[in-house]
Amino acid sequence: MSKILIIDDESSIRAALRDILEYEGYTIDEAGDGDAGLKSVLKSNYDAIFCDIKMPKKDGLDFLTELKKEEIQVPVIIMTGHGDIETAVEALKRGAYDFVQKPLDLNRILVTVRNAMTHEMLVQESKSLKKKLGKVVGTTIIGESQAIIDITSMIDTIAPTEARVLITGGNGSGKELVARQIHEKSNRNTQPFVEVNCAAIPSELIESELFGHEKGAFTSAIKTKPGKFEIADGGTLFLDEIGDMALPAQAKVLRALQENKITRVGGEKDMKVNVRILAATNKDLKKEIAAGNFREDLYHRLSVIVVRVPSLNERKEDIPLLAEHFLNQIAAEYGQPKKQINTAALKALQQHSWSGNVREFRNVIERLVILSDQTIDEKAVKLYASPYFH
Repeated sequence: MSKILIIDDESSIRAALRDILEYEGYTIDEAGDGDAGLKSVLKSNYDAIFCDIKMPKKDGLDFLTELKKEEIQVPVIIMTGHGDIETAVEALKRGAYDFVQKPLDLNRILVTVRNAMTHEMLVQESKSLKKKLGKVVGTTIIGESQAIIDITSMIDTIAPTEARVLITGGNGSGKELVARQIHEKSNRNTQPFVEVNCAAIPSELIESELFGHEKGAFTSAIKTKPGKFEIADGGTLFLDEIGDMALPAQAKVLRALQENKITRVGGEKDMKVNVRILAATNKDLKKEIAAGNFREDLYHRLSVIVVRVPSLNERKEDIPLLAEHFLNQIAAEYGQPKKQINTAALKALQQHSWSGNVREFRNVIERLVILSDQTIDEKAVKLYASPYFH
């Protein structure tokens, strides 16, 4: 439930706002001046703040300045009288999200607070995305084994085409990396690469996620939302773990592929989309078809080209290169000098079975970096990596 702080020295204003916002389902805290408001913000997290401009002890402008000093990011809606427009503009310059004039208007308050929360959600999503992207040190597939030579050659051949590609392989083998390489080497590489993890989205939400929804399409649909097909228009849509997609959504994806059109949930208007579909799965889709869990016609639409990603056990000769890559990557992330790994340790790593593939291997290297001394040796591998091995 969203939590809002009201800061105003007039108790009648606080009470009126509380009644309006609590009726809409928000949790409300109050403060009588800027000092008390700042103390509340330092103790609790708020989704939005209503703050008066003129108050004793600390006014609204000073409150905004203090928030900035504390590096607290929350949308602040300033409340101001009719004669204080210049002050309200100054508040916006200091970081306020918006302002409302007194006497307060019910509809204006509700629209402003909803917009503020939507804005903050988008800001946080953007930060999260940038943080994830910041951790990606290139998208090069690491390895010199014959299996990797074959797969990179295949990528070079199919990337410039518009062919749909089904990428198969075990968990952690690098299916997403293959998809990103195909996109980066394609003619769509300046357009969006949009990923959807079909296994991570509840079946009742997958259609909305893929195709978007219209305002009012269901209870929580308070605004129109574009789906991943729209967002990826002109670029590449990567449907990860496609084998976990519910059958009703499969039918709609099939229609989108056949007609290059989508319809938002709750909508009636068809929208043309131009996306290249890459899909991935760790399941045997032919067995899923036989079991009635996957549509055969969709399988044939997706599998114009099938790329099988080799397991790490099939390319153990790449382990030294992968270890070097991850040691460099982890050192950069931790801001620490790179640790070395000796030949005996590498041989020990090559002797084990990697059921979790490259993802598991990366986790083991990170553990060794954290727990071992300056040089990772065979003893460290046996001591610290053993929980991962069989």
